Order: sequence, then structure tokens, then C-alpha cells
Amino acid sequence: MTSRTSGILMHPTSLPGEHGIGDFGRAAYNFVDLLTGLKQTLWQVLPISPVLEGNSPYQSPSAFAGNPLLINLNLLQQEGWLHPDKIRKVPNFSVDFVDFEQVEIWKMDCLREAFQGFQKNVSKTQRLDFDNWRKSEAIWLNDYSSFATIKTVLEGKSWSDWPTELKTHVSAEIQTFRKNHISDISFHEFVQWQFFMQWESLRKYANQRRIKIIGDLPIYVAYESADVWTNADLFELDNDHRPTVVSGVPPDYFNKSGQHWGNPLYSWNKMAKDGYMWWKNRLTHLLQQFDFIRIDHFRGFENYWEIPVSAETASEGQWKQGPGLKFFEELKSDLGELPIIAEDLGMITSEVEALRENCGFPGLKVLHFAFTDKNNPHLPHNYSTSNTLVYSGTHDNNTTIGWFRDLSQKEKDFLNTFVGNNVKEDNVCYELLRMAWSSNSDMALAPLQDLLCLDGECRMNYPGTVNEKNWGWRCRPEQLTRLDHHWISDLTVACGRNQ
Repeated sequence: MTSRTSGILMHPTSLPGEHGIGDFGRAAYNFVDLLTGLKQTLWQVLPISPVLEGNSPYQSPSAFAGNPLLINLNLLQQEGWLHPDKIRKVPNFSVDFVDFEQVEIWKMDCLREAFQGFQKNVSKTQRLDFDNWRKSEAIWLNDYSSFATIKTVLEGKSWSDWPTELKTHVSAEIQTFRKNHISDISFHEFVQWQFFMQWESLRKYANQRRIKIIGDLPIYVAYESADVWTNADLFELDNDHRPTVVSGVPPDYFNKSGQHWGNPLYSWNKMAKDGYMWWKNRLTHLLQQFDFIRIDHFRGFENYWEIPVSAETASEGQWKQGPGLKFFEELKSDLGELPIIAEDLGMITSEVEALRENCGFPGLKVLHFAFTDKNNPHLPHNYSTSNTLVYSGTHDNNTTIGWFRDLSQKEKDFLNTFVGNNVKEDNVCYELLRMAWSSNSDMALAPLQDLLCLDGECRMNYPGTVNEKNWGWRCRPEQLTRLDHHWISDLTVACGRNQ
């Protein structure tokens, strides 16, 4: 799929900055420069969509829209749309964790002021650019902006509880609603325009410096989303538009009772009737944003865990057959070869492995899972192909230091024997980095926390939980200056990953 490469996993929200959350401003460009200086060529991000309650980027009100909180306000001020005083009066946000609720309140107010400034000071060229962009994205933008506006007008009420005339998005009343709320709808369109313009600029800057960006596609979408509202017939819903079954996984490494995600499940038979057009539109949209796409929970395309909506835990579910190889053959027939990376962790069967191999997609290896015995598939000497991506740990794992502290003595002894060194907290991050970079995997990645040798307080996510620190970790600017630039870049060259 690619020559030997390596890079860093870090979500943009984790970037430093003065506005309470990382964004697409100067710190993001500095991070690209840092990657270049470290001789890295990959930057992996989590989904960059808007988030719902819980702040998970894997639960979004849209599979197409961008997260407004990632918009850099200084760039809007430079356009003349936002008064400098507005962004000088920044609340006392934490520099270590994102307070999503407070950041959203303040930043959305700034974005509304920027929209007003745009309406007053927009040039003819800017207006034309905006209008042309709206037309090019009409396939999702109209519905998302209407959905977001209705949710605001109805004070966040679930769309299944909306008045019947609004619940059915093709109704004449929807058209009347759009006419009566044209300014609010235009605001959401403006915000999305700025999001994608800023992201396009940042990605171009990265690509010009030989940095490729790996995006993330959650297999499922949230029920409270424009996607389900707009395409209710493509999901397993009842006559009242409520889910009958939902997604999750059975008990596994991360959670002994399984994970009850709660996303509505696709009606794959109905999706097949038009050649999976919704999926083709989704992939086309993402391929315009990223160089590679990691599909989260790839196994769901072979078979997936179906949980009755009334079930209290995920353990009450059952396996159901997914769309399989025909699905990907249909996508390739229209879109060509797909630069997809398959997240194939967890309870993986030979059928899932066969699907991934038949598609030619690289799978994942995680060193945090490796040190149980010599036959563990996550140990580098057991990689049967280079068509893999190896991590020290992922966003769902503890940091490497946190992981090391939790290892059993048996696992620590095995790690010491395998490495041939006395592994301690002060060198375990670099030992795993060396192991990943020197493996035969085409791609090697480590979370930024592991390059900074940070402990478990800085982990990104605790799977299966709603935790106030989930997704909120941020990097301080001074931490980046403490990276061992020479060691990382020399290792990358020595392992042939600076292609």
C-alpha cells in the first residue's frame, strides 16, 4: 500500500492554544513542522466531526459535517469578520484538558459574531466562493444545517419527538421552516464553509511537506444525527422512527460486560438496492479530506453485534451477517482503489481476516496487547505481512507508561526478555517505539503522549465509559520542546521510515 512510513497519532483538539481547545490555527501548522523535523510522514487524527453529549468524536450529529470548535478564531479575525477584542477576552480555560461545555458556549458565540461580521463586510469574491461551496456540498449541507437549526429551535429535543411535519424531512413544512429560518441555516452553512476552508489549507500545508493525514471513519452514526433523520429508511427503525436494535460489542479486553454503543444499525438490504449510494457519498466526502481512511470497527462489515433496544447490557446481543466483500466491490466499482486501513482489533474471526485480505486493506497491530506469550499475533516476529499498521498503543489504550505500571510481573518479565534490556518507566516508551519502528509493518504510529513519555493521567479515552476526562487531553507548548528530536529522527532514518 505504501513505502515504510511512521508518524504520530494526535487529535487536533489536543493541540495547545489560547482558546480552550486545539484548532486549525498556528499550533496545527507548528505541529506539521514538528513532524517534518522529526522526519515523520504520517499524522493520524480521530474523526473531526461535531460531537454530541459525552464529547466522543465517534458520536456525531453528522457523518459529513466538521466540528465548529476546531475553527481557528484568529483566522476569522484576520478576515475582518471578528473584532480583536472578542478573542482577547478569553475565559480562564484549562491548558491541560478541554472543558467542552464551556468552550462550546464561548466559541459558538464568537462564531455567531463572525457570521454577522461576514454578512456586513463580505466581498463579492468571498460571497461567490461561499455560494459555490454551498452548491458543491448541497448533498449533505442543506439537511445538516436544517437539522441543526431545528434542534436549536426545539431546544435540543430528540428528532423522534419533533412534530410529525418536521420529523419527516421531505415534507412541505420543512421547506417553510427553511424559509422562516434562513439566517440561522445560513449561519451553520457559514461555519461549515470556514471549517472546511481552514482544514483544506492545513492539509495542503502538510501534503506539501510530505505529511499524509490519516482520517477516521466510525462505522456507525449517531441516532441524533442529520444522517438518520434524512435517511430513516436506511436504518433499523420502527414506525415511530425509533431504533429497534442498536450497536455495540460483546465482552472483550476493554470491558467485561461488552460495550453498548447505542447507534442505530443499518438496514443493509435496503442500502444495497441503490448500490450503497449513501456510503459512496460518505467515502467520496472523506477522500477529499484525508490521504488514508481508518475504518473503525471494520469487523462490522463481515458480522456485527446486534443488541435489542430494550437490553440493559451489550452481553444480551447476537451476531448478524454484514454486507461482506460485495459491499467493498461495489464501492471500488465507482470510487476506484480505496486507501483504507482496517481497524481489526478485538474478537476477530478467520472470516473477518479473509475479508480484509481480499480487500487488500492493512490491519492493525498494537504492542500493548503483545506481551503474553511467544505466539501473540501482536509481537513483531509474528507479523505475516508488511501490509499492517503497528501502534505502541491507540487512543483507546492507556499511555505506554500507564500501561507499563498496570502490567503483571509475568508480562514485565516477558517484555524484558523480548527486549533484552531492563525495561523501566524511564525507557519503556522508547523501547516500544524502537520495536514498532523496526518492525516489518509498512506503517508505524505512536500517540503523542508516548513520545512525550506521559503517564495515564494523559490518556485520551476509557472505552465503554462516560468520563469527564475522556477525549479532553491537551498538550502544553513547552512539552513539545522536550521531545528527543535527535533520537526520534535518527531512529526513523535507521529503520528506513523517512521515505
